[in-house]
Amino acid sequence: MADTQQLNLPLLSASQAQKHVTVNEALIRLDGMVQLRLQSVTDTIPPAVFSEADAYGVPAGATGLWAGQEGRIAIAVNGGWDFIDPRIGFQAYVIDAGAAAIFDGMDWRIGGLTFTPNRAGLNVSSVEIDQPITSGSSVTTAPIIPERAIVFGVTGVITAAITGASAWRIGVTGEDQRYGSGLSTGVGSWLSGPSTPLVYWAPTPLVISSEDNDFSGGNLRLAVHFATLSIPAGP
Repeated sequence: MADTQQLNLPLLSASQAQKHVTVNEALIRLDGMVQLRLQSVTDTIPPAVFSEADAYGVPAGATGLWAGQEGRIAIAVNGGWDFIDPRIGFQAYVIDAGAAAIFDGMDWRIGGLTFTPNRAGLNVSSVEIDQPITSGSSVTTAPIIPERAIVFGVTGVITAAITGASAWRIGVTGEDQRYGSGLSTGVGSWLSGPSTPLVYWAPTPLVISSEDNDFSGGNLRLAVHFATLSIPAGP
């Protein structure tokens, strides 16, 4: 039985019996592949619980029922797994990463926008954290900015009112208002801090500072928006 070139959909054969089996298999693959959503491209162990048509990008080192299927798309079908070979340029939304991805011929590249014949490319991503505002004049986040990231800006919203201070600023060590200053403290207040793109060579935290009295509480949801570069494959 022949398959189609792009999505490996099974084709009917002349005078084939039980044509509905082949047609249903093709429809299930279409349901999993069109508007492709991958649950993950990093899980190496097949999930014990899944829904029909759930799809995963199978990474290197996969085990169990995914062993030997690295680089393929696993689609849940009738309680088991059907495997399809992605083509270079396939695009998907990766649910556990919260980002779009493009298949570069070997891997799913999160945030990928471009790639060369040898897989060098430009990737654009955003990462988000919820940051409690603890007592003191400033709060330092975890190193949310990854190494070698080209940061375009920081956005955020207050999810629990910031207390103690009447205004605050945000930036990094040495530039503590790079992404905003004179910011409000009420629930729902937001910041949109675009800035001249800057390269951070090492993982870097954000610094949130009071502009008058010490903080006494609150919570802030922050997102950093950045690009990274992928090097070409070697010999």
